[in-house]
Amino acid sequence: MPGLILSAPASGAGKTTVTLGLLHALRLRGITTQPAKSGPDYIDPRFHEAASGTPCLNLDAWAMTPNRLRSLAQTDKTLIVEGAMGLFDGALPDGRGATADLARHLGLPVILVIDAGKMAQSAAAIVRGFAGHDPAVRVAGVVLNNVGSDKHARMLQAALAPLDIPILGTLPRSPDLVHPSRHLGLVQASEREDLDSFLAKASKLIEAHLDVDALLALAKPQSSAMTHPRMSPPAQCIAVAQDTAFAFTYPHMLADWRAAGAEILTFSPLNDDPAPEADFIFLPGGYPELHAGRLASNTRFLNSLRATAAQIYGECGGYMTLGTGLIDADGNRHAMAGLLPLETSFADRKRHLGYRHISASQGPMSGAWTAHEFHYATTLSAKGDPLFAATDAEGLELSPMGLIRNNVSGSFAHIIDRA
Repeated sequence: MPGLILSAPASGAGKTTVTLGLLHALRLRGITTQPAKSGPDYIDPRFHEAASGTPCLNLDAWAMTPNRLRSLAQTDKTLIVEGAMGLFDGALPDGRGATADLARHLGLPVILVIDAGKMAQSAAAIVRGFAGHDPAVRVAGVVLNNVGSDKHARMLQAALAPLDIPILGTLPRSPDLVHPSRHLGLVQASEREDLDSFLAKASKLIEAHLDVDALLALAKPQSSAMTHPRMSPPAQCIAVAQDTAFAFTYPHMLADWRAAGAEILTFSPLNDDPAPEADFIFLPGGYPELHAGRLASNTRFLNSLRATAAQIYGECGGYMTLGTGLIDADGNRHAMAGLLPLETSFADRKRHLGYRHISASQGPMSGAWTAHEFHYATTLSAKGDPLFAATDAEGLELSPMGLIRNNVSGSFAHIIDRA
């Protein structure tokens, strides 16, 4: 069960493009991989799935225990993990949750992707520093990205030669492989009409300029699997909203629920599907603000929420949809389900970002959880009983999060795992 981690000194080095190109190239060779993404990310995993043909794992070294990580990562396929941010970048106060933590917990080698576009010999200093920073994290190879010419490549290769760390590829500048993005990250894979051609270009780049066989030879078996208590399902029959407006669900959460015997039904609020008959209705996060006018007019969907006696729970975008109104970026107010006394706005955006410890004493998500918050919405008013007590990654107390009212609850927190 071999595996490796693709990381970088910082965001923007090109590790997503390298990861997607590698996954797709291996798929075209007939090699089945298990893609994974470090940290709390809903968007990159859908690109991984499109590139590889295999559902992508989320491996979060802040929110998950080492046992949970090893249990999720245990596979009979080659595990290809894309890191987040820089290799050693994690949460306050001690950097916990960094991609380097995954390397330690899973015993996997790191392939360092260097954006060499604006440097030459200085790349050697960066690689030397990252390779020697932590003896428990092995930098097993380097991929040089954004190389400007053959001369530039020779300069880089000569500077790195004394380090005795293999250069697995020198990738030329490829402006046609830039990813469009919006406020929460990349534009979603389901919205990219050019996705197939993008993946084809990325895989051709990898096959032409990266030694794929040498890279795979560096992959090593993961640490042995261990068991971890699963997240118990909140109900026996669960309806999950699923479309481009409500796309942010963690596969491991749904897998845990299914493994415990729960039935998972999906429906599309954007298509005005009514919520199916179920004991629990889950509205995950996503981009409802981009479709607020359409959602406000989808009366079959909204009325099904208003009429049900089932427990309804919303995260982030789903939470906003359960409120009375949502103001879009242009200042237009759209009436939502009206089940929680909540008004939110994107007209005056403010970023909220970070890991959270949350706990609830009531409602379907009672208990203690690790979670993550990332949104730009402003809360104009939120009246009633809060759902979660919350602290940040440093343990500093935050204002209570979310609301609970009768059978309806939600918050801006995305639950990742049991605390």
